[in-house]
Amino acid sequence: MTEQSALLLRKQLAELNKNPVEGFSAGLIDDDDIYKWEVVIIGPQDTLFEGGFFKAYLTFPFDYPLRPPKMKFITEIWHPNVAKNGDVCISILHEPGEDKYGYEKPEERWLPIHTVETIMISVISMLADPNSDSPANVDAAKEWREDPNGEFKRKVARCVRKSQEMAFD
Repeated sequence: MTEQSALLLRKQLAELNKNPVEGFSAGLIDDDDIYKWEVVIIGPQDTLFEGGFFKAYLTFPFDYPLRPPKMKFITEIWHPNVAKNGDVCISILHEPGEDKYGYEKPEERWLPIHTVETIMISVISMLADPNSDSPANVDAAKEWREDPNGEFKRKVARCVRKSQEMAFD
């Protein structure tokens, strides 16, 4: 499977380089390792994250696309669906099949038809519309539910400022 997954990832990278998708850029962390990508998400317009540049790593398993990659923000981000250590928790990055907790339907979880593009579009959508019912960051989810224009907004604004400073260093 390793040869096939490497070929598929090379094809997806070439396609993204040829036809960039608005809202993010993607490339390899190390040109010799097709399984480790760096992505930069541009904070979506008309959201609290607008103007931010959020760097993350996508780490693909050798049996991709049968199993999903892991995604971790390297840039600090305050969001209900991003753990404090940067790990992204959204349905399409969860292992395929039944959810043992019964929260997600199998079709909401990872499917081999997903690509880097569909993952990134889902993450951008997640930034615009957090799911506080199944949080990876309970504190951010609580602030988002109880006072989205108070402490939550202040923390996100700080993250956006820091991301801008890092992007232009």
